[in-house]
Amino acid sequence: MAALTGKTVFITGGGSGIGKATSKLLLDEGANVFVLEFSQDNIAAVEKELGCDRFSMVQGDVSDEASVADAFAACVEKFGTVDVLVNNAGLGIPTPNLAETDLVAYEKMFNVNAKGVFLCNREALKLMKPKKSGHILTLVSMGGQRTNAGAPLYCASKFAARGISMGLADQVIKDGVRVTEINPGPVNSNYWGDREVPREKMLSVEDVASVIRFAATLPEHVVIREINFDSMAWLGK
Repeated sequence: MAALTGKTVFITGGGSGIGKATSKLLLDEGANVFVLEFSQDNIAAVEKELGCDRFSMVQGDVSDEASVADAFAACVEKFGTVDVLVNNAGLGIPTPNLAETDLVAYEKMFNVNAKGVFLCNREALKLMKPKKSGHILTLVSMGGQRTNAGAPLYCASKFAARGISMGLADQVIKDGVRVTEINPGPVNSNYWGDREVPREKMLSVEDVASVIRFAATLPEHVVIREINFDSMAWLGK
């Protein structure tokens, strides 16, 4: 039997990149996978590729309270509960000169990378705490542990996400809920847009999805608080 047979996984930002790759792997592990995705175009493409009776997607915004609540309600209606939450949705905007950075960039990143994590955690905990079981995995990144002169606000939003995860891990361990941070170094994904970066030295989205699968399929008595990892080529650059 696959490790997640009968379990329901809620993934944010599962319409592309790491989230899409994670959806594929966790479906292979037997899970029911429910995705909250911002892009309607991504939904159409991924539903065509991954569509099955154990997979469902809805359009929504992780930074919108009502949107998150509606998505969790839809997941419960479809699959009955949420056993695993993967906070994958994220947004990065370069801010190499704070003196010329507008407030919109700050608000966009903190709304998705920190507020979105809080809102999704809150809805998941309403389902996990009563049954004394559950696992929350948050894709923070090494940007939440080391600073970057070209993206200080992105790093700050990820430091915030890490703080939420670390504090929550201590808070809910007594309730039987596990909390894990997934912290990859640079990943070859659409995060970079058209910037000229050495993508060939980065982790792939499949690399990161494999680490998420590893953490999500551990026995329920095992908890890993954080997993930090990088590409050998990137560190050796």
